[in-house]
Amino acid sequence: FCEYMSEEQLVRINKYLSEIGFCSRRRADTLIEQGRILIDGKLAVMGQKVSGQEQIKVDNKLVKKPEKKKYIYLAFNKPIGIVCTTDTRREENNIIDYINYPTRIFPIGRLDKPSEGLIFLTNDGDIVNKILRANNQHEKEYVVEVNKPITKEFIKSMGSGVPILDVITNKCFIKQTGKKSFKIILTQGLNRQIRRMCEYFDYRVISLKRIRIMNVKLDLPVGEYRDLTANELNTLNQLVIKSTKTYDGKS
Repeated sequence: FCEYMSEEQLVRINKYLSEIGFCSRRRADTLIEQGRILIDGKLAVMGQKVSGQEQIKVDNKLVKKPEKKKYIYLAFNKPIGIVCTTDTRREENNIIDYINYPTRIFPIGRLDKPSEGLIFLTNDGDIVNKILRANNQHEKEYVVEVNKPITKEFIKSMGSGVPILDVITNKCFIKQTGKKSFKIILTQGLNRQIRRMCEYFDYRVISLKRIRIMNVKLDLPVGEYRDLTANELNTLNQLVIKSTKTYDGKS
């Protein structure tokens, strides 16, 4: 096989073993010097180049190239009563056991127990960190019902910033949709933010549903999940890249 590959495509055996995570280059050199590495049945020599298609053995055990990790990106319509935690021992009604996905995944952010709606789950830690950065200004849209009629003053005050948790919330878009209901778009992720904002004005949240995260809209029955589409994922990655570039390191 090596005959059909250019010299540039081949790598030294010590570098190859390092790149696949088997051992360090220095350790690989020591193994070669000790005569413990075989390449296609022959003793490896220092500086020998490989393509990765050869049969490589260390101490007569086959070295397997690890499979490329498959990343999972799910959209899930969380039911009321399910807790967004990976602590399956302490919390019986946790999101991980509820979904029962065959690969280890974790939720991106939170949606509190009495709330329902859209949440992402993944095994990609990199995208989790980027989405959760406070200054990335990622939009999350909610529909909310409260316990008494809404006033114009309430809508105006909610959108202008509310003092909760020792901070003033960012200005946000909010629109009344019914006598006791409204739609709100947040770019923050403070703990129980909408509920605390409403409580500040003596309103109590009766129901709260998240219907959009960034470019992804809720389109699932309660309790069901789906893979993000290629288009959704591409747009999501573009939004993450753009916002990360403007991140100033402050939280």
